[in-house]
Amino acid sequence: MSQPDASAVLTLKDVEKTFGPVVALKRMSLTVRPGRVHTLLGENGAGKSTLMKILAGVHAPSAGTITLEGRPFVPLSPQDAAARGLAIVFQELSLCNNLTVAENILATREPAVAGFISDRKLIARARQLVEELGLPVSVTARVADLSIAQRQLVEIAKGLSHDAKVVIFDEPTSSLSDSEAEILFRIIGRLKAQGKAVIYISHRMEEIMRLSDDITVIRDGEYITTVEARETTIDHLIALMVGRRMDEIYPPRIGDGPKLHVAPVLAVKGLTRMGDFEDVSFDLHAGEILGVFGLVGSGRSEVMNALFGMRRASGEIRLDGKPATIGSATEAIRHGIGFVTENRKEQGLVLSHALRPNISMAALPRFSAKGFLKPRDECAEARAEVARLAIRTNSIETITGTLSGGNQQKVVLAKWLATHPRVLILDEPTRGVDVGAKFEIYRIIRQLAAEGTAILMVSSELPEVLGLSDRVMVMSEGQVKTITPREELTPERVMSFATGGQK
Repeated sequence: MSQPDASAVLTLKDVEKTFGPVVALKRMSLTVRPGRVHTLLGENGAGKSTLMKILAGVHAPSAGTITLEGRPFVPLSPQDAAARGLAIVFQELSLCNNLTVAENILATREPAVAGFISDRKLIARARQLVEELGLPVSVTARVADLSIAQRQLVEIAKGLSHDAKVVIFDEPTSSLSDSEAEILFRIIGRLKAQGKAVIYISHRMEEIMRLSDDITVIRDGEYITTVEARETTIDHLIALMVGRRMDEIYPPRIGDGPKLHVAPVLAVKGLTRMGDFEDVSFDLHAGEILGVFGLVGSGRSEVMNALFGMRRASGEIRLDGKPATIGSATEAIRHGIGFVTENRKEQGLVLSHALRPNISMAALPRFSAKGFLKPRDECAEARAEVARLAIRTNSIETITGTLSGGNQQKVVLAKWLATHPRVLILDEPTRGVDVGAKFEIYRIIRQLAAEGTAILMVSSELPEVLGLSDRVMVMSEGQVKTITPREELTPERVMSFATGGQK
């Protein structure tokens, strides 16, 4: 699609970026116009993050030209980029957990009186911004006390606290519920009305088609094409993005499915934690995928944390018919429970370590004898899981933090599969990964179920819950509203339960 440069606020022409012999971007071109949402679409590892870091001043381009409002634009730092009119809301949170919401939003720009920071003005300015944006967070709350979704909203407020001509959103809805995402969509609509240019990065195809005016597809670090959203389809975009058609996003069930008439592997009765959830009861069978859906605040993740021993709760838990006391993650692992948390960066991985220790860390007793590690067994397991999950890496000694988001998520899965779990809890298993990596993770989940693993899958994406689950448990305000076979549910019925509209 041809776009006249005269109408552009931001242009990139033949931008390249190399890291030694590695070419991360090549011949990248982009034309972004005011008052429009320009989506950047590509698989994990396609070069989106590198491009965003160049625009934010984290990296300098190796070749090519960038202009902002017709003037050369090569920022020296994120602060320089913001000062020149480009704001970015990163997917990976850049907040200080020990500071308040207000202190994070206005970090390095705190209002001062006589050389001292004015807390009163700081709180007032942050509160004004939060209220204008309609965000349900308190500016005096400590970030460490907020949920992941609330932290993402604070990250958005921090990015929008700058007076920007171009605003970049990098996976802003990856940890937001539908209601919180609607807040963001209203904000984006307001930015468009003000004549701001918005660059949007997301893997959620439905929201891309809803929000976008223009869509640029990149693959393997290279520009593929730009199309208008109204002139394309999701199937066409996926084919452009991954270089192949994916007729079935959700792989079919393998085999006959779970035997719900036999005794359950996991039975939970009356699980209660005051203030979080109450009287949660359900059964989980071998080979079953039990989807768990609920809006933020429904208590779904808190229940998963309690089952894994990370939160104290009353009630009864039985494994294979026998009472189980799970007071810690170590005891949960000993009972054969694995837990892929929603926050892989802080709770799932040690990003500065290689794949090998990340994969083996939860199952070290399997790779040790008399207190000594058996490196040969550890390496063999790591290589086997890398091959099994198709993790894209040159070596099991590659630093995990250098992998794409989709491959990092597979490493988290590999870590728990190395423990040979009987029950596997998946909390947002595809958060922040592209459609190609999602398909591979779905395939893995299906295969695990076919092998007899009992799977609890929490997801904020309703199509994902309905596309993979055998039964669906819907939670609202800390209570289970229904446990229903997937075939008997529609998106509308699930949302009715989740919002308390049905009993």
